[in-house]
Amino acid sequence: MNKTIFAAAAVATSLAFAAPASANEARVEARGGIAWANGVEEAVAGVAAGYDFDLGDSENGSVFFGVEGSADKVLVDGANVYFGTTARLGAKIGQSGKLFATVGYSFGEGEDVPHLGGGYQHKINDKVYLKAEYQHFFSDFVDLNTAAVGLGVTF
Repeated sequence: MNKTIFAAAAVATSLAFAAPASANEARVEARGGIAWANGVEEAVAGVAAGYDFDLGDSENGSVFFGVEGSADKVLVDGANVYFGTTARLGAKIGQSGKLFATVGYSFGEGEDVPHLGGGYQHKINDKVYLKAEYQHFFSDFVDLNTAAVGLGVTF
């Protein structure tokens, strides 16, 4: 099942970057925060690129679906970079906000794991946004949590 989730996310990411940018919104970001498991906390940093598709209006705003590819590293000696593919579904809040839930798959030299989470993204101006996001990674050994803030650009 994990391979199916990964394959679907990879295809969705490929299709997203092939879509015209004028109809929806592409984004890139840098992020940093904290990762914790079993009482141990470490800093984490990463980058991501994604694309959001506007799905139309709902009662409380516009609904969107997005895909993203990412690279993140726990900032401790010997830690590997983990790559991820993530889908997100959410609602635009007013003119500047996006509230969303995420599901995806992370992989690297160690264990490959699915993840779930959510977050909020807020535009500072037409191109720049701030983001806060939580992710929970489901491991066969020790589940991991991350909380991060990001600074990004849309185009």
